[in-house]
Amino acid sequence: MANSEQKLVTRGSLIVDTVLLVAFFIYFFNILQSHVPATEKTWIYVGAAYGASCLTGVFWLALQMFRVVLRFQRESKR
Repeated sequence: MANSEQKLVTRGSLIVDTVLLVAFFIYFFNILQSHVPATEKTWIYVGAAYGASCLTGVFWLALQMFRVVLRFQRESKR
């Protein structure tokens, strides 16, 4: 196997990941606020943030797996 000297993580990919993760977190934070069984705004925000952070972590893992598979498919076509 030939060693490829391409960087796996670039500044552009980090910026794209950050933007996608922040947008995903904000979207699900807003969605989950209505599903938290609390009456105080503080606990609603805590519950929504906790749920949105877990979902964002799963989204990050899926995004990384997608990048690995996409890179493998592109390199196998060469």
